[in-house]
Amino acid sequence: MSARFRGRLGLQQRVLPSYRAPFFDMLARVCEGGLEVFAGKARRSEGIVPGEPRIARHHHAANLHIFSGPAYLCLQRGIRTWLRDWDPDALIIEANPRYLATASALGWMHDRGRPVIGWGLGAPPMSGALSALWRSSRTAFLNSFDGLIAYSQRGAREYVEAGFPAERVFVATNAVEPRPAAGPPRKRTTGAPTILFVGRLQARKHVDWLLRACAELPAPHPRLVIVGDGPERDALQQLARRSYPAAEFVGSRHGNDLESSFLDADLFVLPGTGGLAVQQAMAHALPVIVGRGDGTQDDLVREANGWQIPADDYTALARTIQIALADIDRLRRMGEESIRIVKDEINLESMVAAFGEALGRISPRHR
Repeated sequence: MSARFRGRLGLQQRVLPSYRAPFFDMLARVCEGGLEVFAGKARRSEGIVPGEPRIARHHHAANLHIFSGPAYLCLQRGIRTWLRDWDPDALIIEANPRYLATASALGWMHDRGRPVIGWGLGAPPMSGALSALWRSSRTAFLNSFDGLIAYSQRGAREYVEAGFPAERVFVATNAVEPRPAAGPPRKRTTGAPTILFVGRLQARKHVDWLLRACAELPAPHPRLVIVGDGPERDALQQLARRSYPAAEFVGSRHGNDLESSFLDADLFVLPGTGGLAVQQAMAHALPVIVGRGDGTQDDLVREANGWQIPADDYTALARTIQIALADIDRLRRMGEESIRIVKDEINLESMVAAFGEALGRISPRHR
């Protein structure tokens, strides 16, 4: 059982997507004074499905989105009013310097001697003419927090390498599924295997490569099910009609419909970067092929349950899919290891426990 936080917890997010609501509810259960999440709306172009927790409270922030792409900034108006009204004993806030209200929130909490923990992906190495200046600025920003929670082991190492004290860095490996209650589901043993993709249909996901790779496989060709929506859907469907007509675009799925998609699949493939669906796939006993990304994949995907490939290497993707489908019995064993990893190591319960540990160990004396 996770350690309880005896105070009132505030948690800031830019947005509150549907996949995060179960985590916030689980975290709220270990906060004796309650949990309130300060989060606003995403831009319409992002295609993020908003969520509403049932136990945690949601204070709707007024997000002002400034610029786009690499220059993107977000100002969340009203954060000090929220802090005054909720009056949290501790605050967890996204460790992202692009969010302009962070300094104000840090100042409000620290003026009252209360700890602030940053939560983020890490601090990747920088290069270029101004890299020394940017590194110095980033180090100063990170050191304004009392502790840091990283999504992955790699992210934690990056925070330490950026100059943050190792004893105040914690790892809460990114998860969206709880610990599975049952063992691996029974899979069919006949017929063509099913490859599953779940995610936003955008260029960086390389779904076009997945279509091409399936088309180049020797017969019998696998069934390819693509779950999701996004700006690239029309173009991908046109490509599929020319190159792989058997591909099934089923749109966004949630709840039992999404559950059925995972249970019907034999192999999960995420060619590009990002995607919390990897942990979901593993919770349903699927072996996985994923593009290397922010470090979360390093913790989830190992030789025993899948393959990590360069996110920009089509040849590696095509070769790995062919290797994976060549031995269905091996795929079943890898799927069993996937569900073991989620059951024993990486799940919502362990994520909440890591947050509880950070809250228990970080106090005003660390400032």
